[in-house]
Amino acid sequence: MKRQGPGPLPPGLAFSPAIAAAYDGGVEAPVPQRPPKPRAAAPGQTRGPWRVLDTREVYRNPWIRVREDSVLRPDGRPGIYGVVEFEPAVGVVALGDDGAVYLVGQYRYPTDSYSWEIVTGYADAGEEPLAAAQRELREEAGLSAGSWTALGHIEISNSVTDQVGFLYLAQDLSAVRAAPDETEQLEVRRMPLGEALAQAQESAIFDGFSLAGLYRAWHYLRGDLRPAG
Repeated sequence: MKRQGPGPLPPGLAFSPAIAAAYDGGVEAPVPQRPPKPRAAAPGQTRGPWRVLDTREVYRNPWIRVREDSVLRPDGRPGIYGVVEFEPAVGVVALGDDGAVYLVGQYRYPTDSYSWEIVTGYADAGEEPLAAAQRELREEAGLSAGSWTALGHIEISNSVTDQVGFLYLAQDLSAVRAAPDETEQLEVRRMPLGEALAQAQESAIFDGFSLAGLYRAWHYLRGDLRPAG
């Protein structure tokens, strides 16, 4: 995949010479490979220093599955480990030609907080992450993109859940009709990427998935750059 130039930079930001040269030379950008789906637990299985004795489903709904594993702990003593299973998550940093990023605001029930985030969502069962990212961008922000760059994956909260999140940079944007889920009440705003990064530093943007996406997009597109002055 060729690196796609981001258009004009946000005020106060500039390409490093190395990144500028890479764009000018049409350097091939590495595309992170999708990791395998986390292994399901099974009796007798070894998972690092843990050994699975038994596993059972505790709870399931259309979005999550909770299991409890009976285990031998790293110290050799018996114990339990609870795991929340999800389909993969996707996050999209949608960047306009003017260097502005699209953020989605919504109320988050578990934390009782209002949060400004990049476009995020879940893959449907069997849906590839890129297809899920394209769908979520349409549904939440009312946008389609002509250029997609994989920004790798993260493990969302790997002490309690097996969920993997896939991040993408979307460019060459066009407006389409939004179609949010019936459970979503969304606002969409645009702001310069530099301002979004400043808000991330100040914890005004605090969603972890969004922080990873914004910083990865910044480093991917701009290399080792710093605010002017």
